[in-house]
Amino acid sequence: VQLQASGGGSVQAGGSLRLSCVAHGNIYTIRAMGWFRQAPGKEREFVVAITGSGSRQYYADSVKGRFTISRDNVKSTVYLQMNSLKPEDTAVYYCAATLTFPYSDVVRDYDYWGQGTQVTVSS
Repeated sequence: VQLQASGGGSVQAGGSLRLSCVAHGNIYTIRAMGWFRQAPGKEREFVVAITGSGSRQYYADSVKGRFTISRDNVKSTVYLQMNSLKPEDTAVYYCAATLTFPYSDVVRDYDYWGQGTQVTVSS
């Protein structure tokens, strides 16, 4: 499985961005996908996850009501719509896939990672 993330950029506070993550390879083994982020000097942290069917989503408290994850299984793509962005959302965002868990907010539970895409929010 290979993951390719895109869509990052620079916006002002209150703005929006949409990230995409395309999965290639043996995608039928994927049980759930997630987005994590890592700010300079900080550990990678959970943002949101979505089950394989797309029927359930799990959000970190810090992004609830502002971020929305969705998936298009025909296109093998997961999207992260980010609205009302704040400077504290600035980070490199990574998409990830787990073959084992139906959902997880733990970094080590994910088996494959995309290359990361930078999101910068200015005040």
